[in-house]
Amino acid sequence: MKTIFKTKFLIISATVLLLSSCVKDLDKSPKFGLNAASVYKDFNNYKPLAAKIYGGLSLTGSNGANGAADVAGLDGGSSGYIRALWNMQELSSDEAVCGWNDPGIPDMNKNQWSANNQFVIAMYYRIYYQIALANEFIRQTEGSLLDERGFNATQKNEINTLQAEIRFLRAMNYYDLVDLYGKGPYIDPEKIGELPKERSRADHFAYIESELKAVENLMLAPKTNEYGRADRAGVWMLLSKLYLNAKVYINVDRSADAAIYAKKIIDAGYLLEPNYRKLFLTDNNQCTNEIIFPIISDGLRTQSYGLTTFLVHASIGGSKMKAADYGVNGGWAGLRAKQNLSNLFTDSLDRRDQLFKNGQLLEVKSLSLFSHGYAVPKFSNKSSTGVDGSDNSGNFIDTDFPLYRLGDVYLIYAEALLRSGGSQSEALIYFNKVRERAYNQSSIGNLTSLNLDQILDERGRELHWEAARRTDLIRFGKYTSGSYLWPFKGGPVEGIALDEIRNIFPIPQAELTANNNLTQNPGY
Repeated sequence: MKTIFKTKFLIISATVLLLSSCVKDLDKSPKFGLNAASVYKDFNNYKPLAAKIYGGLSLTGSNGANGAADVAGLDGGSSGYIRALWNMQELSSDEAVCGWNDPGIPDMNKNQWSANNQFVIAMYYRIYYQIALANEFIRQTEGSLLDERGFNATQKNEINTLQAEIRFLRAMNYYDLVDLYGKGPYIDPEKIGELPKERSRADHFAYIESELKAVENLMLAPKTNEYGRADRAGVWMLLSKLYLNAKVYINVDRSADAAIYAKKIIDAGYLLEPNYRKLFLTDNNQCTNEIIFPIISDGLRTQSYGLTTFLVHASIGGSKMKAADYGVNGGWAGLRAKQNLSNLFTDSLDRRDQLFKNGQLLEVKSLSLFSHGYAVPKFSNKSSTGVDGSDNSGNFIDTDFPLYRLGDVYLIYAEALLRSGGSQSEALIYFNKVRERAYNQSSIGNLTSLNLDQILDERGRELHWEAARRTDLIRFGKYTSGSYLWPFKGGPVEGIALDEIRNIFPIPQAELTANNNLTQNPGY
């Protein structure tokens, strides 16, 4: 199923007319084919059309890694959704540093981005491009249109399921907007051609919550959908993340609600994959007991320089690492760990410690020298049995990106219970389940009491390199604080406190110029 659904990502390239501008067309619907009505008349087109929207999380365009980006003005190689998200979440935090001088990278390393930063721009327009695609699909799948097209009950049920999934993906896009930018326009699918109006963070929060609850029971039950597609557990996961961060987003503690939805996932029968390492190898599509929603990657069918191709190649460098050990043709010598991450791994028995130390220094005192900072080859193009990925050139990666997984759910549940005054003993049980897996199903690493600082550290160990760290640090009050520093935080090698404005990113300047309904975030 993994291969079948991935193949669908590229089928749509022959029928979709892509957005022609990254600014002026955000208020317009993308048109699928020369005649949208004829495209949607054929039931066989619906799944490929939905796959295009899923594929936008993996690919930058329908023509592969060397083609033009879907959104004009963005680089087709580095502007992918997950790659931009990863850079904003990890390079701006205490976990990762990148030694390249590519536009946008140095400013992310130093928390000195502006409204013209390449990744600030790329992520913003990726979000709204995905929303535009979703809006058109949802508009074309309303019940009256399906009746007009003469679909039978079975066909309509399948289309309705796809529509619910696309509504979920759209809510996820708006969630990333809320988390990264705070506010932004709401694109009303019924007001095509009008400049969209700005919504506050609180208004977007309420919309995301209502959408997720509206589609919850329209989604397929947990673990019953095709691999790579979202189900009801994905909705629960996004709700738990939304509620866990509600104190940051809307200044209301919703941690009790976060615990409720995390527990729904736990009760749905998911289990931790016994081998933590397998979650980041080419056969991680077999880890369906743990992975709730993957962003899928295929070395032959979804070739992209974003996603895990970026994470594998960019984490290899120096004189001691051998690219062949990770199933690729070479390293890009970019990404390394800041010592804050490395210092979390003090126990040699913790199997999550994949840091490569040979020839590397613990401390990062130079951004450009790959030897400064331990390497982090967490993602690999090898299978759990040591077989290389499917691309014989060793360039593109088969490993999926586990966007939502059970290890995160257990830690969300434990944190939410602590924050809401829930059962401390139950919080400790699920926290220790994560550690038992890390210690090879042994209780040797278990704790007997638990506090929030321990949860933050455990999230750093369990979820490092998975695009979660910035959000975590903000929620725990450590992101801008002068009492917690990391290399180059704010600019200097020793790190300094950040202005509170850095808790969110600016709205791209070009967007403000194009739409006078929008305002810039404070301080930018």
